[in-house]
Amino acid sequence: MRLLSNPFAKNDNNYRCFGCSPNHANGLQMKFFEDDNGVLCKWEPNTDFEGYHNVLHGGIQATMLDEIACWTIYVKQATAGVTADMNVKYKKPVFLDKGPITITGKILESNRRLVTVKAELFDADNVLCAEADVRYFVYPEKIAREKYMYPGKEAFYL
Repeated sequence: MRLLSNPFAKNDNNYRCFGCSPNHANGLQMKFFEDDNGVLCKWEPNTDFEGYHNVLHGGIQATMLDEIACWTIYVKQATAGVTADMNVKYKKPVFLDKGPITITGKILESNRRLVTVKAELFDADNVLCAEADVRYFVYPEKIAREKYMYPGKEAFYL
């Protein structure tokens, strides 16, 4: 497993993605790792993202599932895209005081324009709490570089 670099944040203090920017003080500040199966993130929940008392807000969970899918597209498909649709299933509450959660993404299907990513969110006890099939409309790399500032797959490696 290896840490992925966030190339979007390197030279731009105005980069403020809610999911992954280290410059967004109120954001999730997710960091990503790659392994043979896909992309993963370890993240420590806190009460800033609480829904019901001591429970991670469902909208935050959905955001994290979408974000891991995006980063899976970046490094496993070597391009960028936009979310076409996302089907989230909430299975168990994510308690804030249990410790770090793990979010994973892996490619399920890929064709020329659509890629489906299976995104899963596990609590500190490795219990599956939420999952999503996230379908991305992807662009040819040239268009991704021009319109979405995709820096190329190599930029994600330290």
